[in-house]
Amino acid sequence: MRMDVDKKPAAPARDDETVLAESPLFLMLVCVVCGAVVGAFVPLLAHGLAKLRWAPFKGLAELLTTVPEPWLTLGGAGVGALLGLLVGFLAVHESLTVRISDTRIVLTVRDASREFPRGDVASAHRDGKQLVLLAPDGAELAREKSGLPWPRLTEALTAHGHGWAPEDPHRESWRRWVPGTAGLPEGANALLNARATARERDNEDDARELAQELRRLGVTVRDEKNRQYWRRSPPRH
Repeated sequence: MRMDVDKKPAAPARDDETVLAESPLFLMLVCVVCGAVVGAFVPLLAHGLAKLRWAPFKGLAELLTTVPEPWLTLGGAGVGALLGLLVGFLAVHESLTVRISDTRIVLTVRDASREFPRGDVASAHRDGKQLVLLAPDGAELAREKSGLPWPRLTEALTAHGHGWAPEDPHRESWRRWVPGTAGLPEGANALLNARATARERDNEDDARELAQELRRLGVTVRDEKNRQYWRRSPPRH
């Protein structure tokens, strides 16, 4: 599925900026359509649960089967579309906007922007679905989930003279974290443990803040499924 790129900046561009952003309309449409499709399968699920001797929400399923068709299917699709709309608003709020000029890179997520002057960024690279910016000393400046087209993003960065690495230059330095890992700065294990808990609870704000605290201690962290990996890096203040 092709992701549209919205080139309209949220604020007046300067320094001949290239602005890449996920299309809000595209995100909303995908979420609404997916929600409606899933909701349309509610009748099948309800009838299946009602036939079982025991199942979670069997009472609710039996109640739903009393609703005549096509109203049950239409109602399920409508509720699914509404839930998809809510998810779409959240997806738009969480989406990444990248503003690139010859002098800076600006990342905006959740209405919060961070600006990185050209001299502070040695290179950028892709790590799964995340965009990563690295400082000249190897420290990680930013790590943000991105749904932007990677070829377009690469082209924009290199066109403005920013470095792009085909892969993580420090890929061999990552180590899996387990509680009590040796070799970490004082306090890092506690922060990693707290971050693991935040991720289990899907608390992205806390996980992001704890990652920033770890960077201040000289520890860079990345996620792979339910696991955390770390490497040493210069402390960032």
